[in-house]
Amino acid sequence: MNLIVSAVQRSAADHPSRRAYTDWEFAFCTEGSGVCHLEDASLAFAKGETVAVPPLVPHEFTGEKGSRIIHVFTDRPTLPLKRPTVISGDGTPWLQHAFEAALHHFETPGEEQKLLLAAYGNLIVCYLAASHKDHRLSRVVEIIRLEINAQYIDPGFELDRFLSELPFNYDYLRKLFQKEMGITPLQYLISLRLQTAAEALLSAEKEGVSMADIARMCGFREPLYFSRMFKKQYGVAPSFYLRSDKKQRADGKTAFSPPETDA
Repeated sequence: MNLIVSAVQRSAADHPSRRAYTDWEFAFCTEGSGVCHLEDASLAFAKGETVAVPPLVPHEFTGEKGSRIIHVFTDRPTLPLKRPTVISGDGTPWLQHAFEAALHHFETPGEEQKLLLAAYGNLIVCYLAASHKDHRLSRVVEIIRLEINAQYIDPGFELDRFLSELPFNYDYLRKLFQKEMGITPLQYLISLRLQTAAEALLSAEKEGVSMADIARMCGFREPLYFSRMFKKQYGVAPSFYLRSDKKQRADGKTAFSPPETDA
């Protein structure tokens, strides 16, 4: 989930004609403004805003002279949207940094590429979810989401027990959560834990940290289960990435550093 499968930057003059894609598309405007043309509507956007387009929705982009847009395509994002939507940023440069970093790493092959693209995909989706104010979850789904957000780093948190204590049928809650959030409660829980693990592994302060330490701080009881889920999600074992990142830092590099900006 949230894995970036493609990324490209385009100007106003080189956008393709109307088409539909099989993956979610997030188009972030870095310069100028433009319009996303749908079959029955048009969405105007400006610098700092993102257009989110679900799969299989025919659309095309046009922009004013000098406009530039970074298009990122992701696999099954955990963003509860049902239709094309313009999402405004919060005025900080971090979302643009994430898009620019995602584009850079997509264009830079390497052993850590898939891990980095998954990490930036998670970061972009989290920023967009936090910035999107129009979506309203049902009360019970919001209760489940908030409880998972509050408890996911606790290895003792029992999701099934929490769901069974709510005054609703278990299967109904699972299906309702999946309908509104796009994934099941368990998938959402694991996604948060793996995202935390990826950020921990990508941080610069982890000398002496073991896989067991990483697993526990991210809510996993069993290091072997954590390693298996991490590899399934990101394509590499956490121990492999930890070793490769230490080597990069020894060479004076960091694997996760936002682009520099003028002070």
